[in-house]
Amino acid sequence: MAQKREFNILSMSFLDAITCAFACVILVYMIITANFDTQHKETLEVEQAEVDRVHLQVIVGGRNLAQLKDDLERLVEKWATSRAVRQEIVTEIDRTRAQLESVDADTDARRKMIEQLRQDLAVLEVETQNATAAITPEDAGNFIRSVRGEGTRQYLTGMRMGGERIAILVDVSTSMLDRTLVNILRRRNMSEEQQRQAPKWQQVVNTIDWLTAQIPMTSQFQVIAFSDKAWSLVNGTDGQWVQASGDSLEEAVQNMRKLTPHGPTSLHAGFAAVNALEPKPDNIYLLVDGLPTMGEITPARAGVTGQERRNHFDRAVREAPFNVPINVILFAMEGDPFAAPAFWTLALRSGGSMMAPSEDWP
Repeated sequence: MAQKREFNILSMSFLDAITCAFACVILVYMIITANFDTQHKETLEVEQAEVDRVHLQVIVGGRNLAQLKDDLERLVEKWATSRAVRQEIVTEIDRTRAQLESVDADTDARRKMIEQLRQDLAVLEVETQNATAAITPEDAGNFIRSVRGEGTRQYLTGMRMGGERIAILVDVSTSMLDRTLVNILRRRNMSEEQQRQAPKWQQVVNTIDWLTAQIPMTSQFQVIAFSDKAWSLVNGTDGQWVQASGDSLEEAVQNMRKLTPHGPTSLHAGFAAVNALEPKPDNIYLLVDGLPTMGEITPARAGVTGQERRNHFDRAVREAPFNVPINVILFAMEGDPFAAPAFWTLALRSGGSMMAPSEDWP
């Protein structure tokens, strides 16, 4: 019977020992490697999150940069606009300063002119008194029509109603309703009958009545009303002279009483109607209250400045008949300080005269 061999640990072979050692090394490596992969994955996740955060900041920063660029462009555009406006304001200030200096100089000149006019008026008043005293009953007997009033009221100084052909121009625009702008606007909204009873308009009508009573029997005449257009107050006689007679003069006065002041003032239309008369007049009597508010054509917009009114006047005067005396009766209205000097100059240059009657005349 064979003998059983006893197991001894020392009897293991060297190869087995090496194999076991290598297996242990592999096991340790696997453990270490597994732990390293876990840590590396966690590190990558943290770094990826940081990269995502930075990328998001880049996107938001780009959007903010675009917005800032747009804001900057708008600010630059606004700055350029403000600079242009500032330059315009500076230019306007310089222009206004120059105009003020010119107005100051013009005001001084007009102040001197007004003072001269006052002196001339004092002289004319003396001449009026002398002329009134010189009228005799025989002179009054030459009038075609009679006018009721206080005495003869002959103080149209320098306005001699003479000549073979006499033209009377009368402004019948809205401004003839009153002497103040506020009352003009108030009366404009009244009935036509109330407008015709306005004190200023009644004075204008009575002045026409008085003037027609002074026309010599041997003369021809024409009474022309004008606002934005002009027409004769003797029916059917536009552009024609009318022989002075009681009927024709009375017709002109009665048609004048039926009128209601209305519309703008075109002095150009009045002078154009006078130019249509042949032969030209020997005397023109112009009844107005201020500078015209329109020229040859109806304006496209409402309102008119003082300078525009002076321009309308200057152009209208060029249409006035040459070398014919223009006698002005001015029913002065507030807010038109240049009217009196302008019409005074027109009367002097044409060889006529001017007066501003008191409110109780004629």
